[in-house]
Amino acid sequence: MAKHFVIGLTGASGAIYGFRLCEELLRAGHRLTVLASQPAIEVIREELGLSLRGDEATVRTALCRYLQTTDDTLAYYAADNLLAPVASGSAAPEAMVVVPCSMGTLARIASGVSTSLLERCADVMLKERRPLILVPRETPLNEIHLENMLKLTRMGVRMLPAMPAFYHQPQTLADLVDFLVGKVLDSLGIEQTLFRRWGGKEQS
Repeated sequence: MAKHFVIGLTGASGAIYGFRLCEELLRAGHRLTVLASQPAIEVIREELGLSLRGDEATVRTALCRYLQTTDDTLAYYAADNLLAPVASGSAAPEAMVVVPCSMGTLARIASGVSTSLLERCADVMLKERRPLILVPRETPLNEIHLENMLKLTRMGVRMLPAMPAFYHQPQTLADLVDFLVGKVLDSLGIEQTLFRRWGGKEQS
């Protein structure tokens, strides 16, 4: 059964994680709402060569082209559009993933400060007790980062840092990305075969 997920993209390095997750969720037949902070738009341009400048319709078209999908399966709302459906608990999605998640975004979510639609949607997930997964991408971590992560974890947020594993013997950058994306899919309860599990057979 198709579900509705929100994917939040922030200004931390690692935009490829968010877009690879979008690809897999769309391939599985789910519906997405993509939200991006202004710093995320700059990082996406630098790391992926994709421009997400313009009004909502223009950006939605660019995303659909990049992800090879249609408007029926993907929605996009600007960071300042607090009238978007996902800003309300009455239209809360099944789950939200912020990937990658910057320390600034994580801190504002932990403090209940909603300066953008992305942060408001995360706040909605918390108040509605819906699954919220954050994929922090920062190193090294200071005490503030760790305290904010602990605070959110105690609220029920799943903290899934962008840490690669090597037991599946990755051969390419794509293998490392798929490991992380596979772990996110596991947390969402979505069947995936993106990496060989510990003690499992090689993927065909």
